[in-house]
Amino acid sequence: RAISLLPAAILETIIKELLQRPDAAIKALLYGLSAGYNGLRYKVSQWLTENYKPRDRITPDRILISCGASHNLASILQMFSDPLYTRGIWMIEPTYFLACDIFANAGFQGRLHGVPEDDEGVDVEFLRSALRKEDRGHHGSEHRVKKGNKFYKHFIYCVPTFSNPSSKTMSLSRRKKLVEIAREFDALVVTDDCYDFLRWPEDNSIEQTELGPCPPRLVDIDRSMEGCSKFGNTVSNGTFSKLIGPGVRVGWAEGTSSFVGALAAAGANQSGGNPSQLSSSFAHRLLERGVLQQHIATVLIPAYRRRYSILMGSIRRHLVPLGVKVLSGAPYRTPSKTESNGEDHVEVGGFFTYITFPHDLPTADVLADEASARFSVHFAYGKMFEVEGDNESGVRKGNDFRHAARLCWAWESENFLAEGPERLAELILSLRNDEC
Repeated sequence: RAISLLPAAILETIIKELLQRPDAAIKALLYGLSAGYNGLRYKVSQWLTENYKPRDRITPDRILISCGASHNLASILQMFSDPLYTRGIWMIEPTYFLACDIFANAGFQGRLHGVPEDDEGVDVEFLRSALRKEDRGHHGSEHRVKKGNKFYKHFIYCVPTFSNPSSKTMSLSRRKKLVEIAREFDALVVTDDCYDFLRWPEDNSIEQTELGPCPPRLVDIDRSMEGCSKFGNTVSNGTFSKLIGPGVRVGWAEGTSSFVGALAAAGANQSGGNPSQLSSSFAHRLLERGVLQQHIATVLIPAYRRRYSILMGSIRRHLVPLGVKVLSGAPYRTPSKTESNGEDHVEVGGFFTYITFPHDLPTADVLADEASARFSVHFAYGKMFEVEGDNESGVRKGNDFRHAARLCWAWESENFLAEGPERLAELILSLRNDEC
């Protein structure tokens, strides 16, 4: 299972070494700087530059160390949204449903709106039209409940690369258009960039090392496009949860230096220092020594690549002939790292794939209960990924979540992954036979 991929032995060595050095131990165990452990800020900026290859190198003043993407989303809302001034939250759907409560807790219950996807990712024309309609109908005050340097009128939330749950990777043209829309409507795009480094060629004959840079994040595009504002219109919400383990509670945010400075000025950070000071010192050592990079390249990616191939192969053999469809969007093509090659490679990655069941079957929530009770197969059904409080979520523009499901290859071992779709096929056949 996934626990076999956790770097426990590596962490044990790193932690012992660090805590046995009085100077390093004192720094790690005392209050941290509000923007985070400076050594980690520097290494993260260097590491991101190496992987994304932006036009300009990423500097440490653009990085804030967080205690993970979920907590950092709450912090971003605390510092840059105002329940009176901010008009709405726009979530690309199907959405990461647990984010809904974070937005609701920030005062936006009842103001969460779904934005559908197509094969290239976010439907930008739908979003632009919806934002325009919202602004025309807004009769609220321009006053604010809070005091702060910058508040945005809208928030847009998405997972652009290997999205959870749809597994789609947003095309480059859509990324650019989304930044343009954010600037036009005074919106902040918060991107969960948590799966970006877990990528490999779809073609098993191509080496992982042949892939070029990671797809550019929206924060890279915002910075490179003419007209980037002081606070910007994008923030990249990154995390080590998928790379080291969720229990370490360390992540990062990247935005303009002014955005990062304002985020670091949160009262909790001013009082208690950065919330992940001790864990940050461990993450810094892992990056500084290249241990994390090696763990990703030699442990995580090979394991997930095998699991992906096994699960997708089993889906094609057992489920596709029964009418199940895999909806992973348009292939995202990445330039080869070998310049003389001149070829593009289709990249895949992340943790999930997204399927739809034929409509002659019960809805996916019913199938999930049946699969669990009768065949010990567990999956997340589509209605879970609706935007909370949006009555049209999951049914607009033909995106019927009722017959959809998210399958995960990251947790189970390889033999179980092969068996899961086969058991689902047995369930489908048994249900169809019962109707005869």
